[in-house]
Amino acid sequence: MVQSPRSLSSQAPYLTVSVTDPAKMGNGVQAYISYKVITKTNFPEYQGPEKIVIRRYSDFVWLRDRLFENYKGIFIPPLPEKSTVEKFRFSAEFIEMRRQALDVFVNRIASHHELRQSEDLKTFLLEDEQTMERSRSQETGIFKKKPADIMQIFKDVQSKVSDVVLGKEKPVEESNPEYEKQKNYIFQLEDHLAEAQKHAYRLVKRHRELGQSLSDFGKAVKLLGNCEGNSLGKAFSELGAKSEMLSIKLQREAHHLLMNFEEPLKDYVRAVQSIKATIAERANAFRHHCELAETIKFKEIDLNKLRLTRSEKLAEAEREYEQLKADGEELKMKFETIVKLMNEEIARFQEQKTIDMGVAFHELAKGQAQLAKSMAEAWRSLLPKLEACSS
Repeated sequence: MVQSPRSLSSQAPYLTVSVTDPAKMGNGVQAYISYKVITKTNFPEYQGPEKIVIRRYSDFVWLRDRLFENYKGIFIPPLPEKSTVEKFRFSAEFIEMRRQALDVFVNRIASHHELRQSEDLKTFLLEDEQTMERSRSQETGIFKKKPADIMQIFKDVQSKVSDVVLGKEKPVEESNPEYEKQKNYIFQLEDHLAEAQKHAYRLVKRHRELGQSLSDFGKAVKLLGNCEGNSLGKAFSELGAKSEMLSIKLQREAHHLLMNFEEPLKDYVRAVQSIKATIAERANAFRHHCELAETIKFKEIDLNKLRLTRSEKLAEAEREYEQLKADGEELKMKFETIVKLMNEEIARFQEQKTIDMGVAFHELAKGQAQLAKSMAEAWRSLLPKLEACSS
């Protein structure tokens, strides 16, 4: 989903971001990873072609939460999960996976025609660390919670939407066939993506295990070859060396699969969860609109009674009624805006998913083809010497 920087004319607007140079800061439980965030743009409001700031994971969480609150109906890009396991938090592989996912996250925002105009994005990309910290500390309500609490809120929202779809709850719902089709598509997509990602994980694991086995086998065969002083010993030594060489290739391919196949699948699982949170926002907006419409009906009945009795409370009731009608119109417009944006976002999501899944599966096929070719050539090169020994 990341759009690589392009050669653009000075007149064409562009905004590209790079998340680079992860560095461990602090020690013990206070330790965290900081990232250099480099912004390149010709947007006049950014006051310069390049800006470099230092950010940590909680800053990315702040940006995600702000966008989710301020852009209802738009699918906010997901963040990678926060690891709580100490031995994995600072491993080189985990840090690189997170760096890559954070880079994808912020570039999705920067390339979105609405989100890229956000003042919160400008704050994130331009302000110094002290200002960023103050922005985080000033948040109230949902935004003052810890990242883990925010993730739980999203999970609760997703669970609630699941309950609605499965019929466990019966709130006021839209009777919209197209919307039902969209919801069913998203829930099925999540299941299928999660299943594919599970097997991608197993594929990565299999490559690593086979690579380790070949490495161990290569060492053992080379020791066996050292016991032989003839052509058999040389053949065994070469067999061991080829096994160790193929072990390295397998480990490299396992890493390639992890970063370019499993991680993109996992990222889309997270993206679907973000879409489900937007579905929940749409359901809430519809319910509030319907509840207020019902309140207005009862208020109108009461108002007519007061008019018949010429009650002294009539003027105050009329003011309350007009205010309710204004609130109802506002909620109706809010709901209709969410519907419009969601329809646009679904179309954009499907188009981008087609591209990204094509790239991921192409990387899988290309890597497997290259690995199979290397392995076949390595084993084939040993056949003449081994055949000579056996004859």
